[in-house]
Amino acid sequence: MKPFLMPVLLAAMILIGCDQLTGSEITLPYSEAPPATSVTVYRFAVHPLHNPQKLIEVYQPLINDINQQLDGARIEVEASRDYQVYESKIDKREPAFLLPNPWQTLIAMEKGYNVMAMAGNADDFKGIFIVRKDGNIRTPQDLVGKTVTYPSPTALAAAIMPQYFLHQAGLNVNKDIQNDYVGSQESSIMNVYLGSAAAGATWPRPWRAFEKDYPQEAAQLKVIWQTDPLLNNSVMVREDVPSALVDQVRKHLLDLHQTQQGQRILAGMETEQFYAADNHTYDLVREYIQRFEQDVRPVR
Repeated sequence: MKPFLMPVLLAAMILIGCDQLTGSEITLPYSEAPPATSVTVYRFAVHPLHNPQKLIEVYQPLINDINQQLDGARIEVEASRDYQVYESKIDKREPAFLLPNPWQTLIAMEKGYNVMAMAGNADDFKGIFIVRKDGNIRTPQDLVGKTVTYPSPTALAAAIMPQYFLHQAGLNVNKDIQNDYVGSQESSIMNVYLGSAAAGATWPRPWRAFEKDYPQEAAQLKVIWQTDPLLNNSVMVREDVPSALVDQVRKHLLDLHQTQQGQRILAGMETEQFYAADNHTYDLVREYIQRFEQDVRPVR
């Protein structure tokens, strides 16, 4: 294959790859009748940090490790093609376990889910802006009249926090720039690489993964601004899941960083460790969202 075709093919795979990788979304088959075995299957749905294929690759080692400790129950990881599909699952109370972003955490509380841990250091949860190194973006005002990409309007670190950053820098986010919601973290970054957007919003974990997976493309990009941190993603459980199982999974998550195998799993997820947290931990996010909606736009 001719070398100059590689970036084009890569871009096409990332921009449209989610649907082609999964058909529409990754779901788990189930029926109304229980299986012949006594093992109960619980779905663990992770919000779209990556495209579905990569997300499964990243989180399957964690789920395998948890399952080794369970008796009479099994957890299966589930990905979704975009934020809207994921939030629909929350609304329908389909998964037993969730790993949502902090805004989705608030929504899930309304549907009967409770926080059992925080996934990662709070200092790592911040919005970042990606631009081309050879571009002419120097200040937020340079974005006036240009396109900025985000994964979804409900992506907290990768849309809400960056838009609040621009608002505080003096831009009218709803009028001064073109906001383009492109479905995934990778697509937000790749639109900048291709020149379709002047800047793309994401957050550190997907950017580090992009640098690792696509070093040649990442070398032409840079982080130009970042927001203040907030709280990291939560791990949640539906209120009807047996308390013994909840306690077992929570303890496993909180202790994961204490073993070499656990550290390898955490490194693969770009997560320092899991921290103790509950619903009240995310009151800070509720206050942040209220200010954002007053000053910038409704989240939904």
